[in-house]
Amino acid sequence: MAEKVEESVYRISTAHEWEELQKNGSTFGGDLDKSTACIHLSNLDQVQSTLQNFFLNTKVDLYLLQIDAKKLGDGLIYELVDGTNSFPHFYGPSKSFAPLPLDAVTKAEKLSLSDGRFSCSFLN
Repeated sequence: MAEKVEESVYRISTAHEWEELQKNGSTFGGDLDKSTACIHLSNLDQVQSTLQNFFLNTKVDLYLLQIDAKKLGDGLIYELVDGTNSFPHFYGPSKSFAPLPLDAVTKAEKLSLSDGRFSCSFLN
């Protein structure tokens, strides 16, 4: 059975990365993305747990970017991360590590943190 590909995938982005994306039209992401040569993304139902696991003590503003999966084409690959969870990763054409293009972003919203949970209109 083929895995259902989501229409949208999501990028948890720092304010700095989001500014860079808007200014330059693309971004190679952060240190983790550069070291693994792919842009780390999430399905909507994975966003909250990713935020809880990796961003709870982040001192910078965070944005949630909604990305049109179709615009990433075959550079978007779903991979098992911990044996059970399959996460979307963007490698670019023929795994060349292409930057995430601004024109794939359909919506961006600042995340707010309250009582240890992140929220924005996508997550509510």
